[in-house]
Amino acid sequence: MIMKKLLLTIAALGTVFSLSAQDFNKNLTLARSAYSSGKLEESRFAMQQMIQELDMMAGKEVLKVLPARLNTIDANAANDNVTAASGFAGVIIHRDYGSGDQTGSVEIISNSPLIASVNAILAIPFIGRSGGDQKVIRIDGYKALLQKNTDNSTSKVSYDVQIPLNSTLVTMRMENFNGDIEKTAGTLPIAQIAKILQ
Repeated sequence: MIMKKLLLTIAALGTVFSLSAQDFNKNLTLARSAYSSGKLEESRFAMQQMIQELDMMAGKEVLKVLPARLNTIDANAANDNVTAASGFAGVIIHRDYGSGDQTGSVEIISNSPLIASVNAILAIPFIGRSGGDQKVIRIDGYKALLQKNTDNSTSKVSYDVQIPLNSTLVTMRMENFNGDIEKTAGTLPIAQIAKILQ
């Protein structure tokens, strides 16, 4: 009964997305056929393939809402990438910005193994008030961990901003950056990304 409900739910989601419809429909047919024949492992594999297709489609939708520039550096849209993570663990969405000395990137990993450690740091009360190289900020209503890194030999400053969204981790990295990092991070449409991915 649960398997049938899952198949029906996935079939309904499949009608919403028109991208990659042939692969999705092929896997849906395989899942139904395998389930009807009592081949549950084959049915499960076909459903995992369908879920991976849906994750890839959602990743492409996320790329559409990412900003075209971070602070003063433009996106390298030709390098945009959505790839399946290994073991049906979701997707990796990547966009990079700039070239040469000052660069940036946004990477979004669903089912990220780092979620627990980032959430643990965000839960420590004194991190937000420590004034050191780590602090807690808010972006679009979500808690984020801001880390400042200074290269001792060159004195160049880079920043990592990590925003957990349930099991998804959004990371913005800025290299050799001297602008307002919180304002730059604030241009990320985190609420929209969360809506697409959750």
